[in-house]
Amino acid sequence: MNYHVAVVEDDPNIQNIVTAYLKKDGYTVSMFDSAEKALQLWETSPPDMWILDIMLPGMDGFEFCKKIRRESEVPIIIISAKDEEIDKILGLELGSDDYLTKPFSPRELLARVKRLFKRIQPILDEDENKSQKIAAQQLIVYKNDRRVFWLGKEQEVTTKEYELLLIFAEHPNRAFSREELLLKVWGHDYYGSDRAVDDLIKRIRKKLVDIPLETVWGFGYRLRDEEK
Repeated sequence: MNYHVAVVEDDPNIQNIVTAYLKKDGYTVSMFDSAEKALQLWETSPPDMWILDIMLPGMDGFEFCKKIRRESEVPIIIISAKDEEIDKILGLELGSDDYLTKPFSPRELLARVKRLFKRIQPILDEDENKSQKIAAQQLIVYKNDRRVFWLGKEQEVTTKEYELLLIFAEHPNRAFSREELLLKVWGHDYYGSDRAVDDLIKRIRKKLVDIPLETVWGFGYRLRDEEK
């Protein structure tokens, strides 16, 4: 399962290290330098886990943790330079599942992430079956709800845009010919030109800015996902 981990941390060095370790282990990662920015993801496409720093500009990690816990039991790991016992107790009482003091070993953080996911696996499996979440890069498609999210924001897409994005999300890095895509999206009864595929790709690229939909020259298209 491709878990989506959101990290809220304003230190660029920690951002880079945590992102690198999580991605290397196969996780999809969203990084934010403030709780206010992270709220947008929480409201549109909640991740499978949060890793929160406490001392953030604006809203601090404790307040953000409280907001999440009012609505969800999603796992939360707090990372903080505050190593006083009272801070750890407060973090746990507000609903965090774990508390890690800075400086910390990235390997230890990764081990704690794995342990938490293993513990809640049955719950996530149940949710996954209900929503049929398909994720590739920052593209997330919920099959049962027919909803599409790109970079944490829900996108308004047409039926054919949805069907094409679902194909790419389910098969990241696979190159599809124009003929294949025409058959899968438009069906056997379509007698128009395969230029319809090019036009649809062009609309998707304009709507989902920076989506890594690559042209395979002389053949077709693929959704590049370097994490898979």
